[in-house]
Amino acid sequence: MQRPLRLIIFAGIALVLFYFVQETFFNEDNYIKPLQQERTDKDLTFRSRANSPFKDEDRRNFKNLVYFEPDPDYRVKAEVEQLPQQDTLLMPMTDGSNEAYVRYATASFELEDQPQRLTLYKKASTASDEEEQLFVPFTDRTNGYDTYGGGRYLDIPFEEDAKTVVLDFNRAYSPFCAYNPDYVCPVPPKDNRLDIAIPAGEKTYEGAH
Repeated sequence: MQRPLRLIIFAGIALVLFYFVQETFFNEDNYIKPLQQERTDKDLTFRSRANSPFKDEDRRNFKNLVYFEPDPDYRVKAEVEQLPQQDTLLMPMTDGSNEAYVRYATASFELEDQPQRLTLYKKASTASDEEEQLFVPFTDRTNGYDTYGGGRYLDIPFEEDAKTVVLDFNRAYSPFCAYNPDYVCPVPPKDNRLDIAIPAGEKTYEGAH
């Protein structure tokens, strides 16, 4: 068998295996049901008086948040590069104030056949009982149309010295100030402005005043 033909066959097998693994992970039981349960739990939390970001009138009228359908193309593995100088950024907030975040690493990945990069942040100070996660505020071309105009967030489980990280945009969520202007929220910085649409995760909630 000639070498080019063997390479074509191996590439075909690898492609089939890739789609099989993707389909297996993204099936109803492994991924869809847990994701739907997370969304149901969030709706229940938003309906409760104690934990809802909504004003009372909006909370009483609230039924559920709205999402894009889960899409495996928007669950991507990114290469992580920790920044040699993890400087502190005073991230602007929606009320004009600033909050300190540490530029921890960059995550490089591909979407829409284009290379993309996002900066992963850590809070400069966290409560002792608070789970440490990487924070990814970002904007994309759906903002102001299908999604909240001020951008959305991702929370990524924190692993020291990780070489890769999964960015699951199906779990992208809106900040509390999308539901109630009394909340103060981080504004995604310039280095996290994606020049593509991310039609995944939470959509605009139209019911808030």
